[in-house]
Amino acid sequence: MADGLNMSRRIRRTPYTDRVEAAGVSGFSVVNHMLLPKAFKASVEEDYWHLREHVQIWDVSCQRQVEIKGPDSARLVQWMTPRNISTANVGDCLYIPIIDDTAGLINDPVLLKLGEEHFWLSIADSDVLLYAKGLAIGAGLEVSIKEPDVSPLAVQGPKAVDLMTDLFGPRIRDLGFFKFGWFDFKGTKQIIARSGYSRQGGYEVYLNESTLGASLWDAVWSAGEPYNISPGCPNLIERIEGGLFSYGNEMTIANNPLEIGMRKFCELDGSIDYIGRKALLQIANEGASRQIRGIIFDGSPCPTCTSLWSVMVGHREVGKITSAIWSPRLKANVGVSLIDAEFCSAGQKVTVISQDQQQRAGEISNFPL
Repeated sequence: MADGLNMSRRIRRTPYTDRVEAAGVSGFSVVNHMLLPKAFKASVEEDYWHLREHVQIWDVSCQRQVEIKGPDSARLVQWMTPRNISTANVGDCLYIPIIDDTAGLINDPVLLKLGEEHFWLSIADSDVLLYAKGLAIGAGLEVSIKEPDVSPLAVQGPKAVDLMTDLFGPRIRDLGFFKFGWFDFKGTKQIIARSGYSRQGGYEVYLNESTLGASLWDAVWSAGEPYNISPGCPNLIERIEGGLFSYGNEMTIANNPLEIGMRKFCELDGSIDYIGRKALLQIANEGASRQIRGIIFDGSPCPTCTSLWSVMVGHREVGKITSAIWSPRLKANVGVSLIDAEFCSAGQKVTVISQDQQQRAGEISNFPL
């Protein structure tokens, strides 16, 4: 099922694509030049309720890894992010903003520390590998940078712990949130992290041998049958309600970390050096001009948000909605918005002008919704 995509070698299949197609995928998106399943069930609402109540298997191979190894690897990674990575231990996952010289967000990956001189950046949709290579070459750093043969498979939902315990043993229950360990699979050692792009809990298996893709999918599926497993994918309703932001939707290089709720991941005391520090400190001193917020608004179920929607207070535009959808749990439309700092307090009454030009009464809210 190509969903209208003009398939070619430029759009990469994943180690799980054959299984995804057999499971009835009804559409794909493309992230990092690779297929990302975007729908299986009859509706996003049906998928939402299943994710909240059971367990799902997600092909998220498009979360490509940028592997950075060598004596200067920690120096390079620190140079790319305002988050202090010096206290990270092997086995830690860190959510890090990567910024440019103007403090613009290049990406918001998860950093995995595999060794003192060995890191993976599990990236969203942008060319971090080229950025890292450019910095390393320009500075003459002693590092190797490549995209390894690693394809994550996510197991998400409240029954994920039981499923993964059945498959990989009781030690997997001991993994803390945003921690990873090495687990046996068919005679290989595979990294499994307690993480994922949902608020329902789960794991991500960083499969490091693509030829084992079908075997891993089948093993997870078989272990999940007693738990009502279903194929799935990141769910827009659950993502918005949980305040999980998407690079390319909520943020681009035009945004800085301080307006996207990432202040706690930014060292602003001058204790570490990184690209964009001067620009980020200036923004911190002056105050970010806008902030990311949730928004709940009235009306019939809103259309898909394929362009920025205006958020108004009276006749003044005070922000934009970046993602929106109907929430069956809240019985209202919900969205993610970038709002002028003056109007970003929870409870602020606003009017949303949706893509169908309807004017809908709304209210600013903190996350999670």
